[in-house]
Amino acid sequence: MKRSEIEAAVTTGLAAAQAVSGGKNADYIPFLASVPSDLVGLAVVTTDGTTFKAGDADYPFAIESISKVFTLALVMEAIGAAAVREKLGADPTGLPFNSVVALELHQGKPLSPLVNAGAIATASLVPGTDAESGWAAILHTQSRFAGRPITLSAEVNASEQATNFHNRAIGWLLYSAGTCYGDPVRAVDIYTRQCSTLVSAVDLATMGATLAAGGINPRTRERVIAADHVPPILAEMMMEGFYTASGDWAYTVGLPGKSGVGGGILAVVPGEMAIAAFAPPLDAAGNSVRGQVAVAHVAHALGRNLFAPRAATALPA
Repeated sequence: MKRSEIEAAVTTGLAAAQAVSGGKNADYIPFLASVPSDLVGLAVVTTDGTTFKAGDADYPFAIESISKVFTLALVMEAIGAAAVREKLGADPTGLPFNSVVALELHQGKPLSPLVNAGAIATASLVPGTDAESGWAAILHTQSRFAGRPITLSAEVNASEQATNFHNRAIGWLLYSAGTCYGDPVRAVDIYTRQCSTLVSAVDLATMGATLAAGGINPRTRERVIAADHVPPILAEMMMEGFYTASGDWAYTVGLPGKSGVGGGILAVVPGEMAIAAFAPPLDAAGNSVRGQVAVAHVAHALGRNLFAPRAATALPA
């Protein structure tokens, strides 16, 4: 693919997003409500490390639920894909990301590591003897994916920790069902911290490009996770990455992705690139309104959809 094609797609993708209105910042976390709602950033990072960006692509924002992907990668490296599927599930819930009903309907077992219940269970499996060692492992993993040191925002974390009562309740429900695999207080604490780091759209695109490159960071050339662990992670993203809108995203865009209530959107084109956007106002499902437009525009402009037919290759005689 030509560099000029990607540059053009990013430029027009930003314009398309800026032309859209609607949605509102998440207001149940005070910090997120205070972020300027007119910000829009878009970035693409290819598997050779080439970066394309436009708008507010370097603006630092809270990673929020997109962090679930990278903690999942950490735990998958620790216990393997089969154990992840057994303990955390691999199915969409069809319910909001913070649903307690989904847990009750399935006897306390989370169906996906990309909703809050499954992500808290995932955090309970992070290696470490206490909250600090588990948190250090998560922060190190995010930094390796981004190819630079990622830091915690004390302001975001304080805002989150002061309002995470619902997640604390989920942690204890998991524990009572035997599906929180450690101290629920530790699990919720480090889960809350993992959502409170600051990234940019360029960082997110780099993190996604690491998955696109089979687990190798395109900038540092470090192998971050095993290649065999990338397909199940992308499968989880395809099924539950956009919460109750995941099916619509798969239907219309056809790329594994993940959203966060901080306004981030990430999509991965395996073997080629990752596309990331940032725009704070969210729709009813919790996904960035303009971020979805920006990423979808780039995917469509470049003809990247995993479900689109490709030229047939004849089998050898």
